[in-house]
Amino acid sequence: MTDTIALTGIVATTPRHLVTSSGLAITSFRLACRQRRFDRSKNSWVDADTNWYTVSSFRQLAQNVEQSVRKGEHVLVTGRLRIRDWENQDRSGTSVEVEADAVGHNLSWGTTSLVRSVPPASAEQPGAEQPGAEQPSGDQPGADRHDRDPYGAAQPSAGQPAAAWPATDMETRPA
Repeated sequence: MTDTIALTGIVATTPRHLVTSSGLAITSFRLACRQRRFDRSKNSWVDADTNWYTVSSFRQLAQNVEQSVRKGEHVLVTGRLRIRDWENQDRSGTSVEVEADAVGHNLSWGTTSLVRSVPPASAEQPGAEQPGAEQPSGDQPGADRHDRDPYGAAQPSAGQPAAAWPATDMETRPA
């Protein structure tokens, strides 16, 4: 059984990116999750302990984290929790790691803009059809697709009810 965890915190270290000899991309960083609690005697919120996690991401997520996440930013992380005991010649301890399934900016602290990444497999195939790369003709719904929409979702034209148009084009999303 795996433990799934969702965390909000601040990126405490510059994300470290590497690619193994077998081509596996890995990006990791330390995440500081500060807890707050209400102190009734002071009638105010006070800072409690800070929990520290090592967040590791792999493959396309690792590439995207390396391009998007910077030290000091507020992020959300979901993934599998791994707690391991360790020891070397003179010390021992416990490491708390998260193998990330998803990483994103916490929009309570600012805004962000999504730029869709192209998976390496489809980028390497010449002539492969790219999702959202089709050129709509003027007589089809979606002919006025908005260039900044990462999923190529059709936008309703003047006089068209918005409910008749999909919010996203699920077939073009990466698996």
